[in-house]
Amino acid sequence: MARGLLIYSTERLSKTNIKIMIQKHLIQFFFLVIVCTGYSQTESKDSYSLDDCITIALANNLDFKSSGLNAHTEKINFQQSKANLLPSINGNFNLGVNTGRSIDPFTNDFVNQEFTFSNAGLNLDATIFNGFRLINTAKQNRLNTLAAEMEREAAQQDLILNVTLAYLQVLNSRDNLQLAKQRLETTNKQLSIQKEFYENESGNPADYTDIVAQKTIDETSIIVAESALNNAKLNLVRLLNLNDELHLEAKDLMLDMTLYQWSADEVYTDALENLATFKARALRIDAAKKGVHVAKAQFTPDISIFAGLNTNYSSAAQTFSEAGSSIVETGDFVTVDNQDLPVFTEQTTFNSQSIDFRDQLDNNLSTVVGFSVSVPLFNGFRAKYNVAREKIKVEESLLELERTHLDIKNTIKQVHFDMNASYLRYESLQKQVEAFEESYRINEIRFNSGVSNFLNFVTSKNNLDNAKLNLNNAKYEYILRVKVLEYYRGEF
Repeated sequence: MARGLLIYSTERLSKTNIKIMIQKHLIQFFFLVIVCTGYSQTESKDSYSLDDCITIALANNLDFKSSGLNAHTEKINFQQSKANLLPSINGNFNLGVNTGRSIDPFTNDFVNQEFTFSNAGLNLDATIFNGFRLINTAKQNRLNTLAAEMEREAAQQDLILNVTLAYLQVLNSRDNLQLAKQRLETTNKQLSIQKEFYENESGNPADYTDIVAQKTIDETSIIVAESALNNAKLNLVRLLNLNDELHLEAKDLMLDMTLYQWSADEVYTDALENLATFKARALRIDAAKKGVHVAKAQFTPDISIFAGLNTNYSSAAQTFSEAGSSIVETGDFVTVDNQDLPVFTEQTTFNSQSIDFRDQLDNNLSTVVGFSVSVPLFNGFRAKYNVAREKIKVEESLLELERTHLDIKNTIKQVHFDMNASYLRYESLQKQVEAFEESYRINEIRFNSGVSNFLNFVTSKNNLDNAKLNLNNAKYEYILRVKVLEYYRGEF
């Protein structure tokens, strides 16, 4: 029986262990699924195309958000200036307790008692004419609102351009890093060949040590390229206002290396029509001109109408009703037969009753209607100098527009010239790379066969590596300048 219990316990333990193992494997499986899912989501999140970067920058960039707030502020100012054309209506109400000597608001008599008082009023004030100051202010703020919207659009265009250029700079640095790694890979292959010669004590032993030195140079080039890539990524992250590490995709970025077809003058002509900066400057000029009209309104009289409705309450207010009469001494005396007799008189008696709050408000109601005229006779020449300052603002706005035209025109010419130079340099470097590739192929064969020395080999290798690096830089320099020209043409 003991043996049976032992067998039963062993079988039960085995089943329990199997069940535990199954549960353990299931937990590991689900954990692996969750980790893989999270990894794929993170990978998808951290992988950004150019369109993704532009979208994120428009949502996160702090400078662009600030331009949006400025535009919103200008819109509120415009709405406020329109509301200023409406009449102002104000109501007032107060309630208090007065003690000691004071004036009763009901009787206007001096009293020395405690009483509760209250006043209520409704006032209206409307401007009829003030030299069109309010109307011109509203028009000026409307122009400022449109200018702020154009400036926000210009900020958006600038941000898209900056993100595109930063994105291309990251790709350029990434390609340079890849070229540096390929250079090291080629050196490592040559190092393995020379190592065999060195270990077999064949060939020139100095060739092996020279290759080892060349490897350290290539490793240093990788460190420099990694640093440049990191700096380019940090610049892009700053524009995007992100904390994540960037993994960029270049598959959707078409790098067209055909010669740019538009001339500098054609680009400038398109810029005049499409750049929001020019439109914003023109609107600021119109707004400044309206500011002159607003300042000139200080020379004209202000005409306005006003109306008021007022009432008050006092707890000391009372009404009196006749309750009868009584005989009272007057305090005078008459002498009859040498005897002073007091004088009496009949006096009416009254009962007092407090007037309730609502009746007093009705009884004490008063209205006022009128108009006022304010004529500026002399104000220390403030109006004159304000007009002069506003005219200076107009001149400054005109100069700013002219400066913008000149700066952009010169920039377009310079970028267009550099673009053509980069394209010609790119074509020349293509031929140079082809020539150096053939030279390197020949020198590598000669060096490995012992016909040529290491100096010829490494010179050929460095020439090819530098030519590839310069070709890559020339390609991105050309694309960067094309993107800038397309920006001025409004192609974003």
